[in-house]
Amino acid sequence: MIRCIAIDMDGTLLTSTQEITEENREAIKYAQSKGVEVVIATGRAYEEAGDLLKDAGIITPMICANGAEIRTNEHIIVDTNPLNKELARQIANTLHKHQVYYEVYTNKGTYTVDKTVARSLIMDIFTVSGHVRDMEEIKKAAEERLAVIHQLDSYEELFEDDDQIIYKLLAFHFDPIVLSNVREELTKLEEVAISASGKENLEITSVHAQKGVALDKFTSARGIALSETMAVGDNYNDVSMFQVAGRAVAMGNAVEDIQRQCHFVTGTNEESGVAQAIRKALEE
Repeated sequence: MIRCIAIDMDGTLLTSTQEITEENREAIKYAQSKGVEVVIATGRAYEEAGDLLKDAGIITPMICANGAEIRTNEHIIVDTNPLNKELARQIANTLHKHQVYYEVYTNKGTYTVDKTVARSLIMDIFTVSGHVRDMEEIKKAAEERLAVIHQLDSYEELFEDDDQIIYKLLAFHFDPIVLSNVREELTKLEEVAISASGKENLEITSVHAQKGVALDKFTSARGIALSETMAVGDNYNDVSMFQVAGRAVAMGNAVEDIQRQCHFVTGTNEESGVAQAIRKALEE
């Protein structure tokens, strides 16, 4: 019996145009009406994810920034798992050395030192993916993301500010060899977890800030066994959830390696695969 469902956002709950289908919305509400606890587990910062859910009328607890932050139904922060500031500096220095663009996620939002590069990157990612072919839609998606990103002159401002808690560094590069070299170097650092939500990025957090770790805490606090939990996702930052959930479901748009690590494969994010997975689980 499934008592909890954890759902990723990008490539999973969201379509390529960053929308939540009516079928997905209704399936989530149906699960909640049956007493199932639904939690959104995303690599996004709260500022990037919360409004999308609110606009869709979806009210759930949230695991944000890959588990660096857990929020209630009312979106009040109840747990954080940040990166040590000195460790964050070491990660930043490695990224600088390899000339890799990155953004920093904190308790106060997402930061960049170059919005021009950020805009170009997100447009390139949408274009290369091939899911969104309309240039106006690509521009709109880029501007919506940029609207919630703050610009700084230097990331040192974050590292020196005691009020800023570092959650995640999100690195982008289109050369897989460069990303592989960065990953290899960062793997040598203790207390660091490295995952990805796309072939052109690396998501770097504390080893305690992983979706699977956060899901374990979330279910334990509610007296729900992980064996009674279903996780739905499409990428490598979802693997830690797949490893602990009793029912791991990969999206139809996930790469084969991800699909092989799951118990089931559902439809794609364009086919409301989340809704398909929910209804199948509850019917059983």
